[in-house]
Amino acid sequence: MRIRCLALAAALAMTAGAVHAADVTVLSARSIHTMEADAPHVQAIAFDAGGRILGTGSVEALAARYPDARRLDLGDATVVPGLIDAHGHVAGLGMTHLTADLVGTRDKDEVLARLRAFARDLPAGAWLVGRGWDQNDWPERDFPTAADLDAAFPDRAVWLERIDGHAGWANSVAMRQVTRDLAGDWQPEGGRIVRDATGQPTGIFVDAAASLVDDARPPLDEALAERALVLGMQDAVAHGLTGAHDAGVDLAGLDRYRRLADRGALPMRITAMAAGDGDALDALCRDGVYRHPAGRLRMRTVKVYADGALGSRGAALLADYSDDPGNRGLMVTSPEGLHAVARKAMACGVQVATHAIGDRGNHEVLEAYADVLGDRRDGDHRWRIEHAQVLAADDLPRLARMHVIASMQPTHATSDMPWAEDRLGPVRIVGAYSWRQLRDSGARLALGSDFPVESVDPRLGLHAATTRADSQGLPAGGWRPEEKLTAFEALRGFTMDAAFAGFAENEVGSLAAGKRADFVVLAEDPLAIPPSGLRDLTVLATYVDGRAVYRRPE
Repeated sequence: MRIRCLALAAALAMTAGAVHAADVTVLSARSIHTMEADAPHVQAIAFDAGGRILGTGSVEALAARYPDARRLDLGDATVVPGLIDAHGHVAGLGMTHLTADLVGTRDKDEVLARLRAFARDLPAGAWLVGRGWDQNDWPERDFPTAADLDAAFPDRAVWLERIDGHAGWANSVAMRQVTRDLAGDWQPEGGRIVRDATGQPTGIFVDAAASLVDDARPPLDEALAERALVLGMQDAVAHGLTGAHDAGVDLAGLDRYRRLADRGALPMRITAMAAGDGDALDALCRDGVYRHPAGRLRMRTVKVYADGALGSRGAALLADYSDDPGNRGLMVTSPEGLHAVARKAMACGVQVATHAIGDRGNHEVLEAYADVLGDRRDGDHRWRIEHAQVLAADDLPRLARMHVIASMQPTHATSDMPWAEDRLGPVRIVGAYSWRQLRDSGARLALGSDFPVESVDPRLGLHAATTRADSQGLPAGGWRPEEKLTAFEALRGFTMDAAFAGFAENEVGSLAAGKRADFVVLAEDPLAIPPSGLRDLTVLATYVDGRAVYRRPE
């Protein structure tokens, strides 16, 4: 296998320059999955120097049609359409390289050890920022406190985002930087300051409350913010992604993307979503939906938060958490607010994509969509629910009836399965992470990862979708295996259905004449191996517009 991979990598490297110069390239491989119903498997594809697919078919037919074409034979490799992550956070992914990485920490002591190592390179007075902790992975499973950080960092502000981005952990120095008085029993709308028995903040700020500490931090340097985008996109293409829907970008973030696009520095396609009812949505309403002339950047969607996350017990539920009586989570945006932003978006011709985790969060989104769309709910609006994680029995079939896209993340299920039923109980869990039920109801599933909440690697998503098991194959047979997808359905979720969710199905998502030559070269065939092998697929190269934006190192 290694010899074969090295040989193919060398061939790709040698032909990279020639692909740029040739008018037409005919690429062949052992197996090419087009995801097109009329020709799902072909031997070759032909594309021009601009990255537009001219045709697919047999090697002989395309060679005859284009006798002077540059040939690129990938041997026994497999080619699939470029993978698209329908929900991620590119800047957040890039920032994982620039802040303390706390993913996978097994207890608070390990968190402190990583923070001490990271802090050694920080200048005096700089905030110590990190992300990735998850108290559900610790022995006690309780939220940490400021006191856990104070002894190690008595003089430096520390602010650590939970892995899902829906809670933060501050030390006392950071809390003293907050301009609002945190004493008393006050709680922000759509958020929660966790308090001790005396009413004092413990250091945990959930959902909207986290902005109190975020706003106290020094502003991010513009060069660093752009660097985060670059690093995030480099990570993405190295894992086989040719596109991502960036879920929550303000106008400054869109301008950073524009500058990169102007320089030809976007290695992938970015479908940016405006961050809530803010300046980016106002720009879309004023100027119309946005598309960069180079074709790799667009914005025509607004991303709204209905509720919080299940792991931090911020997801809005219709009844109490099974493991926290009296707590029903948080509506980050009120039902009235959801209606208002949906009405504004529809008036501006903007797609709506709403984060909803809990069954109440999802219910309120569907109610808002039904009210605002009215008779248009049967049309091609392509409004989305991001995550659609816990659905009440009466609400689950409504997505298909209303043509609402379920934008879901398979690895959320395999990450959450050790504790999800504790949160929800045995009845509500039946409507949670229910990919098969939604698909069989007729709803369209656009798949992604929610990186950096989960790994950016789409192979892990393909594996989770088809096995519902962790990296060790546990539990045997999968967790709630009746919700598994087939390998083809999972691949479709990361290609055709993700493209459809971004209004890009005429350009990407499959390999067909007229579409862009975005594809991934794999050493193995994802549709011909056991699902357990999908997480170990070998990404040999990632192509966008017919040019390699990533090649596996030799």
